[in-house]
Amino acid sequence: MEFKPEEIMHLPMDQLQGLEYCIDSNPSWGEAIALGFQHYILSLGTAVMIPTVLVQLMGGSNDDKVRVVQTLLFVTGLNTLLQTLFGTRLPTVIGGSFAFVVPIVSIINDYSDIPDDHQRFHQTMRAVQGALIVSSSIQIIFGFSQLWGICSRFFSPVGMVPVVALVGFGLFDRGFPVVGRCVEIGLPMLLMFVAFSQYFKWIHTRHIPILERFALLGSIAFIWVFAHILTAAGAYNNRSIHTQINCRTDQAHLISSAPWIKIPYPLQWGAPTFNAGHCFGMMAAVLVSMVESTGAFKAAARLASATPPPAYVLSRGIGWQGLGILLDGLFGTLTGSTVSVENVGLLGSTRVGSRRVIQISAGFMIFFSILGKFGALFASIPFTMFAAVYCILFGIVAAVGLSFLQFTNMNSMRNLFIVGVSLFLGLSIPEYFNRYTLGARHGPAHTKAGWFNDYINTTFTSPPTVALIVAVALDNSLDFRGAGRDRGMPWWSRFRTFRGDSRNEEFYSLPFNLSRFFPPS
Repeated sequence: MEFKPEEIMHLPMDQLQGLEYCIDSNPSWGEAIALGFQHYILSLGTAVMIPTVLVQLMGGSNDDKVRVVQTLLFVTGLNTLLQTLFGTRLPTVIGGSFAFVVPIVSIINDYSDIPDDHQRFHQTMRAVQGALIVSSSIQIIFGFSQLWGICSRFFSPVGMVPVVALVGFGLFDRGFPVVGRCVEIGLPMLLMFVAFSQYFKWIHTRHIPILERFALLGSIAFIWVFAHILTAAGAYNNRSIHTQINCRTDQAHLISSAPWIKIPYPLQWGAPTFNAGHCFGMMAAVLVSMVESTGAFKAAARLASATPPPAYVLSRGIGWQGLGILLDGLFGTLTGSTVSVENVGLLGSTRVGSRRVIQISAGFMIFFSILGKFGALFASIPFTMFAAVYCILFGIVAAVGLSFLQFTNMNSMRNLFIVGVSLFLGLSIPEYFNRYTLGARHGPAHTKAGWFNDYINTTFTSPPTVALIVAVALDNSLDFRGAGRDRGMPWWSRFRTFRGDSRNEEFYSLPFNLSRFFPPS
């Protein structure tokens, strides 16, 4: 039986189809508020995990941990509002980043000889603040000077496939390896989320696919109650500390330590301190955050049914993210900012890419960070449950990266080489660095220059950053003359400039007629 070419081929599409709401279309206010609350709940995983790991190393108490979580959520809300209003304007949550952990741990080690825990916590916090404030200038300069937009001229669909794919795939260690720490909670959460979002999406209430749209809230509600019953029944009383931390619903110690009302404010931990070595080391994390956000912006644009962000818009978003890292340093969030990959994946799971929904979620972050007790209640959800959802959401983002292959010629041995090598090394090199660090208690770069160690160890533990270095280097040096069509450049070139496609005006123009005063360059 013979098939016509059009019957076995799918034409490339600029915008992803099948979404209920795109970037500038909005569901009803009631549905938008519920979806915004769902994005807020999802953001709690990272917002709680980073302070839980770092505050303890710094000598901080449970009260200190609660204040850091509240501050991180508060600034996440502010940064998300700024990014959706004045940055790329894509529906992205700008939350805490694990990329900053390596240089922050180096700072923690430098203050480890202070005997008093309270004093050690505050001095370490102020040192981290100073490093974040100074290093934020990297993204501010790269963004608002359009330097990052100029660098993006070397990007192509072939080069972007490994970067965007590894924004999702590179986070595999936060998926099932964490679920396995408490299988009785994590596995039902994973299965229920898949069932609600995929197999029961035909169930409608008032023309809304209620289970698909709110699969996260529904599955968390069921499994959270189940986990609480297990905890109250004493199922974990005689289990190891490791199991209790991952399974019990009362191990976060957030509700009892949280104040009823507390408004985070700049310099609440005292005046920041500045050390040149700390600042240089933190700059590596800022560069990694910039690369990871670039990949996440590309994925978010596709899942919001928008055109790829032009170089001008991409630079503008990086500039505002740099200002967000500056706010992180001023408020003392204990980490820098990047695009939340899990929230980008949720756009695809719900098929709602509305900008308004993300802005509403930012309002929830600010509101519940001020009302400490209520925010702490939701923040006490075991991280294992979030890890189960990450298995799906990170996979969606990775698949979006692979979808850029449709604009390239994958019958080209050159392209197969670039994509394959970039993906493999993007996973293999960071895995080597991580395993070396676990075994030796320090990274492969271990010289007397601490800032140099942080630069190397931070850069090469980031899968998207390694993929970008390898892919862009190969793509712009390996038989690139005359390979523009194979690389996907005829399609890509339209979206390099703001005026290159008429739809860019609709998706990326600034609000309040600000484009008259800040015209696209």
